[in-house]
Amino acid sequence: MKNTALTDLHIGLGAKMVPFAGFNMPVQYSGINDEHETVRTGVGVFDVSHMGEFILKGEKALDLIQKISSNDASKLYDGKVQYAYIPNETGGIVDDFLTYRIDAQTYFLVVNASNIEKDWNWISKYNTYGVEMKDISDKTSLFAVQGPKAAEALQSLTNIELAAMEYYTFQKGVFAGVDNVLVSATGYTGAGGFEIYVANEDARKVWDAIFEAGAPFGIKPIGLGARDTLRLEMGFCLYGNDIDDNTSPLAAGLGWVTKFTKDFVNSDHLKAEKERGVSQKLVGFEMVDRGIPRHDYEIVDATGNKIGRVTSGTQSPTLKKSIGLGYVDSAFAKDGSEIFISIRNQPVKAVVKKPPFVK
Repeated sequence: MKNTALTDLHIGLGAKMVPFAGFNMPVQYSGINDEHETVRTGVGVFDVSHMGEFILKGEKALDLIQKISSNDASKLYDGKVQYAYIPNETGGIVDDFLTYRIDAQTYFLVVNASNIEKDWNWISKYNTYGVEMKDISDKTSLFAVQGPKAAEALQSLTNIELAAMEYYTFQKGVFAGVDNVLVSATGYTGAGGFEIYVANEDARKVWDAIFEAGAPFGIKPIGLGARDTLRLEMGFCLYGNDIDDNTSPLAAGLGWVTKFTKDFVNSDHLKAEKERGVSQKLVGFEMVDRGIPRHDYEIVDATGNKIGRVTSGTQSPTLKKSIGLGYVDSAFAKDGSEIFISIRNQPVKAVVKKPPFVK
C-alpha cells in the first residue's frame, strides 16, 4: 500500500486510516458528520494526494487530448480547467478527469487514484502524435481546501486574488512562501474552495501554513468519509461506484461533456447511442421510508420487478435523510417517480429527485 507525503502526520492527528485506491488514507478525524458540517459552513482541508497528475507537452498535445477526451479541449485558454471523461472502445468509461491548460503546448491532467496506471497506458496507446508525457503523480501532493470561508482563510498566504477567481480556473504563483504552486478554483464538494498542487518536498510546509492561516476560521482536517457524503449531496459521480468501464456515459448523464463536434475514441458509437436513446439513466433519489441505500442494492417498482440498482447511497448529514444515486429504467427516471430500494429483501419507498440534493 502506498503512502502520501503526509501519512505520518495524519496518523499523528488521530485519523482513522483505511486502504483506498491502493493508498493508506485518512477516512475521518473528528467524525464524518462534524467534518461534513465544517466544510458546508466553514472551511476544511482534504489531503487528496493519492490523485494522479500527468503533464502532456508538445505541438500536438491538444490533438492527443482531443482524441482521448469526450469534451472539446480546443475551448480551453491559459488558466482554464475542463471536466471530461475518457471513453473506452466498448461504450464505457476509462475514467473521468480534469484538463488544465498551462499554455498552448502544455496541459496538466488530473486523474483518479485507482486509474493512474490504466489511464497512463490508455493515453500512451493513442499517443501517435509524439507528445511528451510525464507522470508526476508520485511527486505531487494535492490539498483540497473547501468551504465558504476558504478564500478568506487562505488569502494571507498568496498574492493571487482568491475571491476573484472564477470557478474552474487556476493560477500559478507563490503560496505559503513556496514558488510555482498551482492554485485551482475547483473541488468535489459543492461548497466552494480551492485545490492546491505542490511538490511533495513542500507539502508539510504548505499544510502547516494553511492550518496556521485558517485557525481563526475554525479550519479542520477532513477525511474521505466526508468527501463522499459531500459529493453525494451534490450528485457528483464517483468512478468505480457510479461510472466505470461498463457504464454508458450518456446513461450516466455525461452528455453535457460529450462533444460530437470533433472525432474522439468511440464517438461514432456514442453518437448512435444518443440518437437511439438510452434504456437506463442515472438518477438521484431520496428515501421516503427509513433505510439507508447501499452500493449494488436492487431498485424495484411497486410490484417488485427489478428496474435498476443503487450505485451510491448514504445518510445525508445536511438533510438528515437518506439519499442515493442509481441506474433505473428510463421510464422511471422522471423527477418525482416512485421507486423502491430492496433493503434486506424488503422494498423501501424512495422518490426520484434531480441533484443537487443540497442547493
